[in-house]
Order: sequence, then structure tokens, then C-alpha cells
Amino acid sequence: MRKEFERVTPENVGLRSGDILEFIDALEHSETEMHGLMIMRHGKVCAEGWWAPFAPKLRHGLQSHTKTYAATAVGIAYTEGILRLDERLIDIFPEESPEEPSENLKLLTVRDVLCMGCGMDTMPMDSEHWIRDFMHTPVNHKPGTTYMYNSTGSTLLGAIVRKKTGEGLHEYLTPRLFNKIGIDPDNLRWLCMSDGMEIGGGGLYATTEDNLRLMKLYADSGLWEGERILAEDYVKLAVSNQNESATESINNPLATDNFLGYGFQIWMCKPEGVYRADGAMGQFTIVCPKQDMIIAINETAIGAHWAQNTLNIVWDYLANVDAQPVSEDAVDMDKLSRKLASLSIPNPVCSPCSEVSAKIDGKVWDIKSGIFSFELFNFMAPKKLAEIEKFSFEFDNYGCVLKGSGSAGDVNIRIATNGSRFINIVGKAEDCTQVLACDGAWTEENAFTVHARWVETCFVKTFVFRFDDDTVTIEESTISFIPGLENKSEPAVAVCR
Repeated sequence: MRKEFERVTPENVGLRSGDILEFIDALEHSETEMHGLMIMRHGKVCAEGWWAPFAPKLRHGLQSHTKTYAATAVGIAYTEGILRLDERLIDIFPEESPEEPSENLKLLTVRDVLCMGCGMDTMPMDSEHWIRDFMHTPVNHKPGTTYMYNSTGSTLLGAIVRKKTGEGLHEYLTPRLFNKIGIDPDNLRWLCMSDGMEIGGGGLYATTEDNLRLMKLYADSGLWEGERILAEDYVKLAVSNQNESATESINNPLATDNFLGYGFQIWMCKPEGVYRADGAMGQFTIVCPKQDMIIAINETAIGAHWAQNTLNIVWDYLANVDAQPVSEDAVDMDKLSRKLASLSIPNPVCSPCSEVSAKIDGKVWDIKSGIFSFELFNFMAPKKLAEIEKFSFEFDNYGCVLKGSGSAGDVNIRIATNGSRFINIVGKAEDCTQVLACDGAWTEENAFTVHARWVETCFVKTFVFRFDDDTVTIEESTISFIPGLENKSEPAVAVCR
């Protein structure tokens, strides 16, 4: 049974509605696309909103924010006395370790993995024997003395728990964490490694409030409604600097909040005492002990420096928060309420007309070269994309239906051309992503541009169909909100039957 948080006005917890309005305005005018925001103070939610089509109960890809969930599983196992932080990996995984481990590998412990101190310079990617690959990766530096962001190591944290308990992350955390702090385990989705291990380095899909609940557990020193879930000493270590991360500046020189130290899969922040769980493209849950606040954000921010912009906006906002009571401002309270109830990402371009649409309506096209797929490629769990091998368009006043078939199965994707988006539910209920919002526009007389937004992610696939007599060239790119920053594929070519 989930106990809902109390919802109050900002003024009830000493915040100004006008300040929150300015905070939201700054976020909306930064180089990001906002998806969701929750603000909690003194244990009460005082502001929350989602930019349609994103929504409160709609899960969202967490990327590396997942790491904090994986570390929490280790923390619970530590609290239960199942493992020690100083246990050596070669003792946990003797079968996967080299017969003659290096001196540095002999020193590598659970704690080193937790704080990105594995001493490696590279990390292996997914394979059938990924744990063995990890244990055979050279440990070039004494563990705990250097910092390298190691997502495979984060996934290994779940494998450590599985080795100790026989349960994967989801199974282990459901009765011990999710059910206790009010996270619906049936709504979560995980990407998995080849051996079925959940990708603790970046494979979880959860809601904004799920993330807030997780970090409230840390803010409350591991207690939830009086029950000890995480040992207090583990939490103190997790939310304090355990490894200097200044070398992050080499690859991400503008992401200045990444240089300040690392706990147990948790980052230290510029304001004193503030820490955060952090996933790529701005999946932040920020704990501010001095202000007794938690701020949870889902967004699409391209590149570490634009995610840094979001953090800078948060720090500017926090500078105006103090312990003094505030008086109610009915006008600003009403403005904020209306604002939070009407958030939305911008509407797509409306350009529904072309003489070409009538000529191609109902024609069937066969892919002759290249790949045409609506699926997203995920580098954490790479697999062959489900392809569309033949397709057709059927147009009407609202847009069109793209009908296709191939290794993707039979697909019918509704595309709006009227300045809105059609929501498609695709795939199976157990898939990580099912909600596909599509819009289309004739951007040139013979060019039909389709945006396929996977709403449970940060990603939008853009297809430009260029029609030339009986041939269509399909240019594909994956864009994360900002035009010009895109991952382009080689065009596919299809011919009319």
C-alpha cells in the first residue's frame, strides 16, 4: 500500500510561488526540453508538473540515474549483513577471475566499485561473459586511488547482489525497497545484459516521483517511516565524497559539477552538502540538506554542459531559499497553479499539404538497401534493430497511417499532420518503451518529414522521406531536442512495387 505524500502550497513550506515561477521560466528558456519537475520541502510536495505528452505516472529512461538504484541494492545487502564493503571481487567471482590475478585486481573491493575507483582505464561492453570480461580488464592503478566513470562496474554491483542472494536487482529490491517506499515495481522496466542481469549502469525506466522517493530515503539517513532500510553509516558514505572526480574535466570540461567528488553512485554538488543522483541528458534528483529540499527533474539536455545549465539554474534558485517564513501571495499562487496545470512541449510544425501525397497514397514500397526501423539503438544493450522491409502511406485529413511489415512484425503507426501528435502504443506490455508520439509535415514539395518521439525516453527519431518517381530515399537521424545535434544513419532506399 503506497502512502501518498502530502501536497501543499509552496508558501506552506516557506517557499515563494513567484520564485518557483521564475525557476520554471529559467528552465524552459535554457538549452533543454523539460519533461517533469517535482519539488519537496519538509517532506511535503509543494510543486509538481509535467510537460505534455510527459506525465506523472509515465516512466522515463533514467540513464545513469539507475546507478543509484544499483548502489542502493548493495547498501541494503550491506545493511542485512549479506556482504561487506571491503570484500574482494576475486572472492565474490572466483570462477570469472584470472587464474593468476594481478596485485591490483587482488585489492579491488566492493567499495572501490561503488565509488568509481576500480583502477581501470577501460570497461568492457555487453557480452555473454561480461563478468569474466570485467574481471579480466587490466587494473592499471591501485584501486581507490584514481577515478574512472565505469558503467559496467555499476552493473556489476547488481551482479554482486545476485551472486550473494540468487536474486537480480528487480527481484531483490521489490520487497526490500520498492514496496516499502511506494515505488510500483510493476511499472518499472529494465534493459538487461546478455545473461539477463539488469543493467545497473543505465537500464532503468521509472517515474519522476520514483526517483524522488529513492533520494528521500537518503535524505532521511536510510529511514522510511521509522523503518531502517539502509544502514546509517552506509548512507553517510554514499552521500559524501569517497573519490575525487576532478579528472572528469578532461572529457567534460564544461560540466563543472562533475569535478567535485563522488560518493556511492552519487555526485557531490557545488552548494555545500548538496548531492545528486544523475543520469545523462538531465535526469536529476537533487538533495539539499540545508534547505530540507529535494528537487527531481526529467528533461532532455544535450551534452554535459547543457545539463550543467540546469544545475546552475537550480543553484541560483536555492540561493533564494532560506528558513524564514513567507507570506502568501494569492496572485502568484494562482499563476503557479495554472502554469503547472498547463505545461507542454512546443507543438510541431503544421504543413499538411503536397501534391505528392495523393500520388503515393496506398503505394507499397520495398526497402532495397539500408535499414528502416523505428526502434531505438541502445549502446548499453546493443541488439539488432527490428526492421521494416516494406511499407505504405495512407493519407486522410488528420495525417496518415504508415503500414509496414518485416522483422519488426506488422506495424500501423498513426502520424498527425494537423499540428498535433498522434500517440501510438506499440510493442509488448513488457517492453521498456511503448508510447510513440508521431507528427509529420511536408517540409519540401517532395519531402515528408516524420518525427517519432519515444515518450518514455529523451529521444526523437526523425525520418525524411524524399520521393522521386518510383524511388524513395529515407534519411534517418536520432535527435535529442536540439536541431543540428543528431546521430545520422546511412539513408535507406525503397522502390515502389
